[in-house]
Amino acid sequence: MAGRGGDGTAGAGTAGTGTPSDALADAVESIGTTLDEGTTCEELAAFACRHFCETAAVDLLSPDAAAGRRSPDPGFTRVAAAGRTPLLTPPDGPRPLSDRALDEGRPIAVPIGLSARTPRQVMAVPLLARGHRYGVLLAVRRRAPFTGTDLSLARHAARLAAVHLGHSRRHASLRGTVLDLQRALLAAPGRPHPNLDLATRYLPAGGGALVGGDWFETVRLHFGRTLLVVGDVMGHGLDAAVDMTAYRSMLRYVASTDLPPHRVLRRLDSAVAEDGTRRPATCLLVRVDPARGTAVIAGAGHLPPVVFAGDGSGELLPLPVGPPLGTGVGGYQQVVRALSPDDTLVMFTDGLVERRGEDIDASLARLAALRLPPGAGVDDLLDEVLVALDARHAEDDVAVLAARIRPRDHPA
Repeated sequence: MAGRGGDGTAGAGTAGTGTPSDALADAVESIGTTLDEGTTCEELAAFACRHFCETAAVDLLSPDAAAGRRSPDPGFTRVAAAGRTPLLTPPDGPRPLSDRALDEGRPIAVPIGLSARTPRQVMAVPLLARGHRYGVLLAVRRRAPFTGTDLSLARHAARLAAVHLGHSRRHASLRGTVLDLQRALLAAPGRPHPNLDLATRYLPAGGGALVGGDWFETVRLHFGRTLLVVGDVMGHGLDAAVDMTAYRSMLRYVASTDLPPHRVLRRLDSAVAEDGTRRPATCLLVRVDPARGTAVIAGAGHLPPVVFAGDGSGELLPLPVGPPLGTGVGGYQQVVRALSPDDTLVMFTDGLVERRGEDIDASLARLAALRLPPGAGVDDLLDEVLVALDARHAEDDVAVLAARIRPRDHPA
């Protein structure tokens, strides 16, 4: 155990317990347990306090400065602290010492805050890995100077943390790129005919996998009709997103032949099964004909749509269950439903309604039981649905499409 001075405070023995090899093992096991940058810095500060100091703080450079690019504000940002933080003097740490440690690329230890009772020792350790400078670990303790063993252990822990910070930033960059790509794809579905009002939303699930295979699309057909599509490739991650774009491209091509929805699904199923490299996917097609006031609906293993009437009441539409795309089984059927200009059709992926431990029929019934504001616009109605079902905290990605027939303007 750490020794204590006559004033009851920790003395020179703050270097922790166990052998240097024990401390190295602790560093490997306790630093970088997640891909979260802040958590890694907190783990580094806590490790330092366990083994060689009484208080520790981690100050990071901006990502641009860390990568060696010019930054309008190359200064440090305090992201973690542990132990007896009042011992840090001045409060933001000795900036010149941090700069020096980064410039020289090595730990530097000096006395600071000398007084009759509480002389302090501070060590600045650069966070360096693979040619990148991420920031500085500041460690402070009273009385005894840091030893060579302390400096060596601090250097090892700081380098380990820097490696994990590099992983975290690369992961964040990849996640951001993939999400931006998927949002760009989903934010611009094909243009429906102007006789339809359309609203769409895509909400990625928090944490876990990068992205899923949820998607939506609209295909403009002849005679004022529009094919509305919502699909969900099984699985998550970049592979699912790649397969999602392939399904979307195939759907556009097949739908351009103006086949009825159930035959579009049959063609897609055959093409994907023959290819053999794509993941199975569920899909829901609705061909809306505003002139006739009809919706022709067909599904491939997908949840049925809901229609909200002008008074805000909902109705779950019955739909024959067909196998997911890619099985090669076929056997899709379609149903026809009347659709008035007061009705709003809502299509969605399962992330909108599914909840852990709840039967899917109960989940769908909760959606259909919603009572939305009468006369709300398509965008506002869709936002009401997302809020009512707490979609922003869903456990899976959510893709939703809402459509309403736009009434024709008649001359007075």
